[in-house]
Amino acid sequence: MSGTTMVFLIVLVAVGFGVIRDIFTKRLEMKKLDGMSQAEKQAMQDEIRQLKARVATLEQIITDDGYQVAKEINKL
Repeated sequence: MSGTTMVFLIVLVAVGFGVIRDIFTKRLEMKKLDGMSQAEKQAMQDEIRQLKARVATLEQIITDDGYQVAKEINKL
């Protein structure tokens, strides 16, 4: 094996290991983000449930006959 071929193989192996290391690092980062986003998803679902309950309460208040009568009186 000539010196040029050996240098080429060494560079190729070094670059190959660098690429593999970067791939594994990115995979670990993605797993961490997936774990965090699961907790964030749960927090968002809880907030959505709370907001739906508030909207239902507001709809009940607005569709109540007493509220409509009070609104008409205020217009006068």
